[in-house]
Amino acid sequence: MPSNRSTEYSLADRSVPMPRWKRALDVACCLAALPVLVLLTLLTAIVMKLTAPGPVFFRQERVGYRGKRFMCYKFRTMVVGADSRVHQTHCDQLIQSNAPMVKMDSRGDSRLIPGGGLIRASGLDELPQVINVLRGDMSIVGPRPCVPYEYEKYLPWQRERFNAVPGLSGLWQVSGKNRTTFEEMMRLDVHYARNVSCSLDLRIILLTVPALIRQIFDTSRGRKSGGSSRRSAAVFPAENASRSNSAP
Repeated sequence: MPSNRSTEYSLADRSVPMPRWKRALDVACCLAALPVLVLLTLLTAIVMKLTAPGPVFFRQERVGYRGKRFMCYKFRTMVVGADSRVHQTHCDQLIQSNAPMVKMDSRGDSRLIPGGGLIRASGLDELPQVINVLRGDMSIVGPRPCVPYEYEKYLPWQRERFNAVPGLSGLWQVSGKNRTTFEEMMRLDVHYARNVSCSLDLRIILLTVPALIRQIFDTSRGRKSGGSSRRSAAVFPAENASRSNSAP
């Protein structure tokens, strides 16, 4: 479980590289999955081009390893010119509340393109981030890279999550994700940053597909029930922390 010690996070040293084993695992996974990734990318791009006018790809500035900013690539799943203030308001509510982190998608976000909800729930929108992985901005496993306006709201102990390279999947994603609160997400991310290991990364990779299937099911169920979401135990129950405003 995450310890109870407080951490004053600093962005002073950005020169520390990711572990060599992690970089090797990232490249090996990308090369092994390359045929499937290329096929899924082409199919997703074709479907998007036929159903939604506008560019296929979307770029957004994110905060990554030790506070480094980088451009994150995704498939565009929202209409051109979608109002980002809606998402900012939603993020503020999740940070300030103790409610499960239900995506706006499950409530019928009007900004989504046709099929955008399914693309997001299945994680297909994040396929272009393989480019970020190969460039070294991201890893296969790690905390999700946040946008700058989220970063500004983090408490000092929460910024310790940036001691880990951001990833496509992570401990939070396979531990309940949309069924957890913002603070539970932070604690899981900090726990991962403090305990990065090859065995943990491999364990998370193996659990990612089942987690995506649960996420698709939850999104579908949320739409049918008007966006309500039931809390459940995480895959890593021993790593869930109690809900409080103190540091982990």
